[in-house]
Amino acid sequence: MKTILAVDDSPSIRQLVTHTLKDAGYAVIEAANGVEGLAKAKGSQVQLVLTDQNMPQMDGMTMIKNIRGLVQHRSTPILVLTTETSDAMKAQGKAAGATGWLVKPFDPVKLVAVVQKLIG
Repeated sequence: MKTILAVDDSPSIRQLVTHTLKDAGYAVIEAANGVEGLAKAKGSQVQLVLTDQNMPQMDGMTMIKNIRGLVQHRSTPILVLTTETSDAMKAQGKAAGATGWLVKPFDPVKLVAVVQKLIG
């Protein structure tokens, strides 16, 4: 079973993401902020990271840069799931190492389709 790390400071978003992905057959590890997400990425083999941008302690871009610095996650797909829609923010995400960008509120069917495309 493939494992996804879901990082978001909103418990309701984490719950929705986890429920959606588990229903699609994935295991999910949750983290409430970038610091926790980075720690969990270091300590586990995840096939994909799904992160919010605006979080306390460490934002999504900073976490992505740090995860990209880990040997085991240099090529792990990272999706940003956020309310941010500006091209500048998307460019920052790409520069940080994000694989893709999804906007909240998200469509569960679309989320699963993107995840399946990236990791099967």
